[in-house]
Amino acid sequence: MGKIIRIGALISGSGTNLQAIIDSCESGKIDGKIVFIGSDNQDAQGLERGRRYKIPTFVVDYASIIRGFKKRPEEAMLPDDFDLSDLLPKQSLLIKKGDLEKAKTFITTRAIAEKELLDKMKPYPFDLLVLAGFMRNLTPYFIDRVNTDPDNPRIMNIHPAILPAFPGCDGYGDTFRYGCKAGGCTVHFIDYGEDTGPIIGQRVFQIYDDDTLESIKEKGLKLEWELYPECINLFAQRRLKTIKIEHAVKNGKKRERTVVKILPQN
Repeated sequence: MGKIIRIGALISGSGTNLQAIIDSCESGKIDGKIVFIGSDNQDAQGLERGRRYKIPTFVVDYASIIRGFKKRPEEAMLPDDFDLSDLLPKQSLLIKKGDLEKAKTFITTRAIAEKELLDKMKPYPFDLLVLAGFMRNLTPYFIDRVNTDPDNPRIMNIHPAILPAFPGCDGYGDTFRYGCKAGGCTVHFIDYGEDTGPIIGQRVFQIYDDDTLESIKEKGLKLEWELYPECINLFAQRRLKTIKIEHAVKNGKKRERTVVKILPQN
């Protein structure tokens, strides 16, 4: 048995992956318990799932925060520890697209919401934060305050595609429209990019000529509900270790990458 870990969860919608995690905690497949469920959507069905199990829930209204900033940016209540010059170089998601002003607005508005999110999470100490259909990109402001030890990330996400192919919000749709013969899902740790963090586990399904987008989503979700709890339990058992590896690229240059090594069970 591993350590009984405390798990925080962030959701935006129905929370089917959340339910799989709750069920796995209840059955003992995960050595852990969920200590809070947070959302950016007060109508998220997943919040009701948590309430049925008497799990504390809360909501941070991202949409109203973003609207308020755009209307009156001079009145924005920025966090006391907000430093745009520190965060901006880390925000690879938008900087790579060359839109500096959009990146500044993105980081500023999200940091205001994330400070409220962190404040609401504070009463519930946690070991691992799982994103279970949380449809907001996290900024370095939030990530750095959760991942206080760079060598031990503790924000986990599940993505509906075989990364690094098809990052973004419509992994199954992108897989289907590309004409792939196989699809799947990926569990990974969060970093500053868009679905670029080190991969923990993956599952694959075959795509046949008579498959539809709906049928491959059904296949994928069944695998998600198996894979996510398995990866969370590896974390609980302290069997996930991030290591840096170096590999050669063109012109003799070298690049470093962080990967996850799964340690054998004691």
